Amino acid sequence: MAQAWFPLEEHFLPRKLSKENLDRFIPNRSAMDFDYAPYALTEGRKPKVEVTSASRKAYMNQLAETMNQNRTRILAFRNKPKALLSSNHSDSPHEQSKSVKRRRYIPQNSEKILDAPGIVDDFYLNLLDWGSSNVLALALGHSIYLRDASSDSTSMLVTIDEEKGPVTSINWMQDGCTLAIGLDNSEVQIWDSASNSQLRTLRGGHQTRVGSLAWNNHILTTGGRDGKIINNDVRIRSSIVGSYLGHTDEVCGLKWSESGKQLASGGNDKVVHIWDRSLASSNSTRKWLQRFEGHTAATKALAWCPFQANLLATGGGVGDRTIKFWNTHTGACLNSVETGSQVCSLLWSNKERELLSSHGFTQNQLTLWKYPSMLKIAELNGHTSRVLYMAQSPDGCTVASAAGDETLRLWNVFGVPPPKTTKKAAPKAYLQIFSHVNCIR
Repeated sequence: MAQAWFPLEEHFLPRKLSKENLDRFIPNRSAMDFDYAPYALTEGRKPKVEVTSASRKAYMNQLAETMNQNRTRILAFRNKPKALLSSNHSDSPHEQSKSVKRRRYIPQNSEKILDAPGIVDDFYLNLLDWGSSNVLALALGHSIYLRDASSDSTSMLVTIDEEKGPVTSINWMQDGCTLAIGLDNSEVQIWDSASNSQLRTLRGGHQTRVGSLAWNNHILTTGGRDGKIINNDVRIRSSIVGSYLGHTDEVCGLKWSESGKQLASGGNDKVVHIWDRSLASSNSTRKWLQRFEGHTAATKALAWCPFQANLLATGGGVGDRTIKFWNTHTGACLNSVETGSQVCSLLWSNKERELLSSHGFTQNQLTLWKYPSMLKIAELNGHTSRVLYMAQSPDGCTVASAAGDETLRLWNVFGVPPPKTTKKAAPKAYLQIFSHVNCIR
């Protein structure tokens, strides 16, 4: 006869919430009777002998009565002991739990999904950036859109002429109002987002498209498909004040260190360079500080560590699929981690020792790593195409990701953002643009 199946719960009796049904016993030394124990183990187990002496018999009876008075067992047990000391010397469980750090909850789904129609699916470009004024800039084809994260309003900054575009890179200055825009025709435009006005155009530095940008105060560094890296001082008429020569193919990644003294550059030539700001020159002399040749594919993903000045994380393309960590002072490769897919971008958390990476084929996911163990904390899925671009909010909590599937997703991966406060009305109102651009799926 076939054996009947029953719900798993029915195989177990309900547990009694009483002291008689405990499954853990902890000896209570203070309740043990070490005087009675030797008697019970020796005298109590000896065969009884006939005592002829009346005084001896009286003594033995008196001894047994005294030793066995209210005695039931040698060993005593009790429930799990309370903490000997608490931080505030209180027995309140609520107060004791305050000192214990709670495990952070990481949402597996994106907070918002926005349409990004016309985004260029090109690994070598940089089309997303989040400024210090909490405005997210995204390039869609020939147009630049701005999304104010504080008010959830969206506007279009500019549409580039067909003969100059499409847009190939964008980057916010530290002031959060000045936006640099790299173009396919080798020009770079500087725009003021507060007044929606163009400040100037930089020409003559490159012969081909400008795919990477990086601000260092008033110095704008540009990287082109021609392999050149140009320093531009936007305060002066002849803006070119120096160059770094060393790449033999397109420069697709540029990142200044937090101190502004070192520049990291990654290229399609599979090389990462570290440059010193003071060594930029207008001649052809190669003056890099370090040259890393460990990757076997284009290296676009670059991220300086916020808690260790000379630590740089780099990610390789589809032919490499690794994240490497470098000591930029000694040039040593500290670690190399195989990720299994193309590494498109990297972001450090400024709250925890964690690193976020975005990937291409096959899962098109975001992966959160614990540093330095590089254990996976979470994988965030949702994009259906390679996640080419990532940007981090000014408060460090939210990450925006844009992919070739024409969606922009917001993730609360590094913590919960603080509650929104009432914001004063801005002098310039952002107009709502086409509904399909700001649509939340």
